[in-house]
Amino acid sequence: MHIEQLYTGCLSEAAYYIESNGEAAIIDPLRDIDVYLELANSRKTTIKYIFETHFHADFVSGHLDLATATGATIVYGPDTITKLPVHIAKDGEQFSIGNLSIEVLHTPGHTLESSCYLLRNKEHKPHAVFTGDTLFVGDVGRPDLAQKGEELTMEDLAGMLYESLQNKIVPLADDVIMYPGHGAGSSCGKNLGPETYSTIGEQKQTNYALQQQTKEAFVKAVTEGLAAPPQYFPINAKINKEGYESLDAVLEKGLQALSVEEFKQKALNQNMLIIDTRPAGIFTQGFIPTSVFIGLEGRFAEWAGSLLPFDKTFLLVTEEGKEKETIIRLARVGFENFAGYLKGGYTAWKEAGERTDMIIDVEADELAMDIPFDENLVVIDVRKEAEFGSGHLKQATNIPLNDLATDPGSMANLEDNQNIYVHCAGGYRSVIAASFIKRQGIHNLRNVLGGWSKIKELPDKFDIEKTAEVLN
Repeated sequence: MHIEQLYTGCLSEAAYYIESNGEAAIIDPLRDIDVYLELANSRKTTIKYIFETHFHADFVSGHLDLATATGATIVYGPDTITKLPVHIAKDGEQFSIGNLSIEVLHTPGHTLESSCYLLRNKEHKPHAVFTGDTLFVGDVGRPDLAQKGEELTMEDLAGMLYESLQNKIVPLADDVIMYPGHGAGSSCGKNLGPETYSTIGEQKQTNYALQQQTKEAFVKAVTEGLAAPPQYFPINAKINKEGYESLDAVLEKGLQALSVEEFKQKALNQNMLIIDTRPAGIFTQGFIPTSVFIGLEGRFAEWAGSLLPFDKTFLLVTEEGKEKETIIRLARVGFENFAGYLKGGYTAWKEAGERTDMIIDVEADELAMDIPFDENLVVIDVRKEAEFGSGHLKQATNIPLNDLATDPGSMANLEDNQNIYVHCAGGYRSVIAASFIKRQGIHNLRNVLGGWSKIKELPDKFDIEKTAEVLN
């Protein structure tokens, strides 16, 4: 028996490779499938099955491309509705991998088709359970992702999830290893723990969702305080259910090297959007006007899916050699429309004498010096409401990045004659925000380096307060 967890940090996503006697199975593969093919090839195994725990909303699965490349059977759980060529398993159905077996445990609640996969060893003893988005370390999957046509409330799905956990997960032995579909940072739950695996016994002791409680109490616990899902979740779920263009075809479009003049001409098209993925500290020093910044160094794919429009075609500006990585990571969350990348990057644009823009970076202590003497100063804090509530500058206005980027109306009170200072927790989100503000024609702004992490180190220089009602 050989099990590998293949974890992708920027999406907090875990795929799995299971192998026995020359046969392998992949659980919840990402769209870029080379890692699975290379692993199977290096271990001289044949990928026999591709198990999907549900129709993923936070990324595009690699199930179709992987099945085409290997001939493997795609398996979904009961209640799956799709026209794709998949095997819809029955609850309790078993599949053999060498001398191992994998049993389908239908666990609706996160979605109707959600299923866990119980791995039994050669003695047929339960060894591990792959829980997808049904059960995480310290949390459970969000129950508010009912798909179009499913007349179910969040409370309905939460009730199903309670029954699934009580009937399928709680009865498992304490020593069964639990491998979830996501780790900390994922928006598929409310508060996932930092570990990427656990045991059923540990979760019975520590996970609020597995404690003895009434269904009503469980429903309240999992639905209370649940933030709205990112805008790309229903789009990705639909793509996974209906199919998508092959990644090779997407790469072929995106990996077109464009000269400065070709890039410039395409950028004049109103349906084109320039995405700059260089590091934040480099972007602020100079960029092509109207560019949107989302740096590869942060939670790139998640922010891209949350902020960027799916009806636009992208032109890319990247660090040299990062073009393919950028396209793959965007394709993971469903983006397929690319017109190419700027050959030579921003340096080529600048050396050609084209118009450029920049964002002024300032230290936190400079902001502290300006606040008392500038009546026209405006501080925009783009952290989430809960972050803002736990501590913020008294002068700050909270416009969470997601709202600022997707709702131009949130900037209605910003004017170019104001001295605008933008900050987040550490400096990544604030640069994204600044690029969106610039696109709205507001240019008199500064990015606070280090954000809140630096501001709170200077309590004697700032007036800091908490917002209790947000924390509650």
